[in-house]
Amino acid sequence: MRRTTIADFQTMKDEGRRIAMLTVYDYASALIAEQAGVPVILVGDSLGMVMQGRDTTLPVRVEDMIYHARMVRQGSHKALIVVDLPFLSYATEQDAVDAARRVMQEGGGQALKLEGGREIAPVVRRLTEMGVPVMGHLGLTPQSQHQIGLRAQAKQVEAARKLLDDARALEEAGAFGIVLEVIPAELAELVSRTLTIPTIGIGAGPGCDGQVQVWHDVLGLFEGKSPRHAHRFAEIGEQMVGALSHYVRQVEEGSFPTQAQSVSMKSDVLASLKAGE
Repeated sequence: MRRTTIADFQTMKDEGRRIAMLTVYDYASALIAEQAGVPVILVGDSLGMVMQGRDTTLPVRVEDMIYHARMVRQGSHKALIVVDLPFLSYATEQDAVDAARRVMQEGGGQALKLEGGREIAPVVRRLTEMGVPVMGHLGLTPQSQHQIGLRAQAKQVEAARKLLDDARALEEAGAFGIVLEVIPAELAELVSRTLTIPTIGIGAGPGCDGQVQVWHDVLGLFEGKSPRHAHRFAEIGEQMVGALSHYVRQVEEGSFPTQAQSVSMKSDVLASLKAGE
């Protein structure tokens, strides 16, 4: 059993094979993703919202990423595992080195993802020089949401030109791939054609080399309208609610458990027990 590598990731683009990437946050989910053949897993700082119930990714700590990465690594033995470095954990090169050491040694991640463009290129270069595979992230970068908002990015000429320049800077700094989030499909396709490294889109159209989606969105685990860039491939959430409601009803009405879920005692043992009462 061989785990997907950075070289395999690049080969997928070179051979024109589309790359499916999925956020995964725990052992059980990693097992399912493995059975489904997901080649690349992202342990995303989106866990702050979907696993911790927070409003943003900003409170997520390095320790949180280590904890979840460790669980995913236990359940996945084939996928390339990329782990987000959380907010301000790579503010300086030394911060990034310290966080990278912990996430990779303690969490077991194979690669890291950092948000930002040209401004973080020196950090990307430093990490890659030290043997750390780094994936970039441009467009809607949730760690910067208080600055740029949660809306589509790079829709105008100057912003689009900057994103393209940022993508080139990340590639030159050694990034092995770049996530493009909620940018115009035409721009994402241009970036994908311009770069030699793979691009992974989310809300960036079909022109990227691959796509990433959030586990909970793909499976329809939460009620309400999904983000525009998400697609619910199933409504597992409804099925889970139905199953648990059924369980509650059977317990309340006394139809569960039955003898099939029980352990029996031999009649002579029971008789001796009662005789001694």
